[in-house]
Amino acid sequence: MPSWKYSITDLDPDKTAIASGRDLRISPKHAMEVCRAIRGMMLDEAKDYLQKVISGKVPVPYKRHKKKVGHRHGLQGWYAGRYPKKASKEILKLLEGAEANAEFKGLNPERLRILHASSQKARKIKNYIPRAFGRATPYFRELTHVEIALEEV
Repeated sequence: MPSWKYSITDLDPDKTAIASGRDLRISPKHAMEVCRAIRGMMLDEAKDYLQKVISGKVPVPYKRHKKKVGHRHGLQGWYAGRYPKKASKEILKLLEGAEANAEFKGLNPERLRILHASSQKARKIKNYIPRAFGRATPYFRELTHVEIALEEV
């Protein structure tokens, strides 16, 4: 069993709570943009934001992976955006897990702010589909690691 470490260090254990999701079956690009959008938000605000993204009411601004991404109405100061529903669902589950960790530590859930939200590429599940005339098509599935750190303010 591997031992996982976090990319953020020097956290005060009395005021912070952390959670991580490893080998999630979501796109690393979508996860990176969602993490960038919720970083710095209060916990309740971020959960409400992700619920609106899942329902398709509010887009997530795509600032890095924006080629051939359509313009969306409702983005403040940006033009490209999407509704990454699958990544938002997984990150919402992770936020709820981090909130449970914070409550277990005795932190106030109304005063929690997202201090750190990051995603990294994980391994790739490689599979091949046989095709006609002896050919094969790759059927790769990307996995993602996501880390969340909450801080009581």
